[in-house]
Amino acid sequence: MNRIGFDSQKYIQLQSTRIRERIDYFGGKLYLEFGGKLFDDYHASRVLPGFAPDNRIRMLLKLRDQAEIVIAINANDIEKNKVRGDLGITYDMDVIRLVDVFRDFGLYVGSIVMTQYTGQPAADLFKQRLEGMGLRVYRLFRIPDYPSNVAGIVSDEGYGLNDYIETSRSLVVVTAPGPGSGKMATCLSQLYHEHRRGVKAGYAKFETFPIWNLPLKHPVNLAYEAATADLNDVNMIDPFHLEAYGETTVNYNRDIEIFPVLRAIFERIYGECPYKSPTDMGVNMAGKSIIDDEVCCEASRQEIIRRYYRTACAVKQGHAMEQEIQKLELLMRTLNLDLTRRTTVQPALELAERTGEPAVAIELNDGRIITGKTSSLLGASSAALLNALKELAGIPDEIKLISPTVIEPIQHLKVEHMGNRNPRLHTDEILIALTISAVTDTNAERAMEQLSNLKGCEAHSTVILSQVDEGVFGKLGVNLTCEPAYQTNRLYHG
Repeated sequence: MNRIGFDSQKYIQLQSTRIRERIDYFGGKLYLEFGGKLFDDYHASRVLPGFAPDNRIRMLLKLRDQAEIVIAINANDIEKNKVRGDLGITYDMDVIRLVDVFRDFGLYVGSIVMTQYTGQPAADLFKQRLEGMGLRVYRLFRIPDYPSNVAGIVSDEGYGLNDYIETSRSLVVVTAPGPGSGKMATCLSQLYHEHRRGVKAGYAKFETFPIWNLPLKHPVNLAYEAATADLNDVNMIDPFHLEAYGETTVNYNRDIEIFPVLRAIFERIYGECPYKSPTDMGVNMAGKSIIDDEVCCEASRQEIIRRYYRTACAVKQGHAMEQEIQKLELLMRTLNLDLTRRTTVQPALELAERTGEPAVAIELNDGRIITGKTSSLLGASSAALLNALKELAGIPDEIKLISPTVIEPIQHLKVEHMGNRNPRLHTDEILIALTISAVTDTNAERAMEQLSNLKGCEAHSTVILSQVDEGVFGKLGVNLTCEPAYQTNRLYHG
């Protein structure tokens, strides 16, 4: 278990070198559009075992003295209070969070840019707030007929109306809280302004997925399609690259569709386009850092199954469309995947069948499968969590880590005083009880010491778990999936 398929150190070295080469190619100034997550890239770490979630930020730290960061946010997203689904905070608050995170890493945040600006009142208030924090804020205005009217875009009435973002370093990393924030528009607008000022500058794009030098139907690239099923992104052979070089490479539909427009914009700014294809624009070196292809293939197959379960639950909860499930089913058929390939599924379903109650199965990092059933004291997820900790600590199954005399008062508090219908302890409550027990019980203390060994484990529940239980598994680093079914027939499942 936990075999490595990706060399992070090689990746960081290759990637930083590649970006330096691109800076030099354009004469010393590069606007680099950063797609995806700069840190906490858990999708990449799941499909490329060995890829550290903070690899991209570690790579950027190698370029720290050359780099400054510009954070783009769509003014419409500020006005609509758009929320990041993974963090539960609005995009404008995430901009502030990102500034703090980048500064904590020792990276220089040069400015914030608001794109698609049309005088939105909420955007103006946000600008005042940021400036009150000592941050520089710029505006990119909405351009009519963008991106089709190239002549209008590359003119004084198009990019020329935008604020010129003052930058001081050779590498300008343009990032954002999420998709649709205007990163590419920011880069291209700056190229126009730099060119008018006689400054030589270039543009490149840094996306981890799809990986351009892997086959179109490679599981790693299909896992990217699974991750973006809600955006309806599709991997495609880059026809421009194939025509220019006779080489088959992979890109995704939006970059391929927009490339003719980008080429025309480059030609109007520079007189010629420095790139012959969307693939040329990229600087991603992830494909050259894979050291065990089969390990990455299997990890990606498992990720597609996890995505299927996650989306099926989201459809059940009314948070996703049926078309997303249909796309994931198509991807699974492409790779001949069955849900039982996920090793925790069958044990959980079989235990639920035997007991008539919800069940959870956890696969430890060495391949052992641990199950937990529903009881009068514990929910299945809490039972499975305790059983996994006992197994990891070598504690016999018959030994109780938490006495019923500790659990029952907590149940009394929940039901009689807090108004809960379900007396069984959630995973957060069981961990608190275990912590209290560890003060006087060495077995409980030994079990607590095993919590870090749950990172990277897999778990499956036969019912949709509460947000509390999902959150605990997430914080422990356990990859959780659930059957798309509720424990009860109640209409409200808060």
